[in-house]
Amino acid sequence: MISEIDLHGIPHDEAILEVEDFLLTLSAKGPFDATIITGNSYRLQRKVIEKVLDVYKFSYYIPSNNLGIIKVRDDKVYGKISIN
Repeated sequence: MISEIDLHGIPHDEAILEVEDFLLTLSAKGPFDATIITGNSYRLQRKVIEKVLDVYKFSYYIPSNNLGIIKVRDDKVYGKISIN
């Protein structure tokens, strides 16, 4: 399954919730490939979205030819989640 979410114009705190919901919904359905469109906001991409991806242990990369997107892949069920 290939899906994408576009975060243009969404405040950072809402973007976190949108991405979590998007990815966890996809993950619950099985293996997936997804694209997160962040635009060129370094803060949104690196400091906000990548933290979400790391918490849930999703595999991801940022293509060198388009720094405004993050490619995410999950071919496993949820990673370990630590909630403090």
